[in-house]
Amino acid sequence: MGFFKDADELDTYIGGVFRDAGEHPESGPKLKGANIVMRVIYTDPDCEMTMVFRDDYQVIPGPNEHKADVTLLMRGDTADQFWRGDYNLAIGLAKGQVKAKGPVNKILKLVPLTKPLFPMYREKVAAKDANA
Repeated sequence: MGFFKDADELDTYIGGVFRDAGEHPESGPKLKGANIVMRVIYTDPDCEMTMVFRDDYQVIPGPNEHKADVTLLMRGDTADQFWRGDYNLAIGLAKGQVKAKGPVNKILKLVPLTKPLFPMYREKVAAKDANA
């Protein structure tokens, strides 16, 4: 079993950091200005999440009507490693560990905006880590 026990837990931590990112003083305005819709389909556990990186910034769990500009497919553990700062998404894409549909360059432009958010994620999962 992976780090996340179910889709709700993945949404609590990964979705939670994406929701908080919209209010982050450094990353929030840049994410809102990206003007793209990104869907991430996770496996182990199965979970789908859509991030609307526009002025009407949203993080939507589950299937929805938004048309994604870019879709990523990855394992839940891969997302956990990425948000801890331990996984290079560009290398994961190159190796096929993460699959992308749509213009990958749009995703790679967002990656630097996530680095200031890593401490927020590590703080979110600290209690789960302590109980592991």
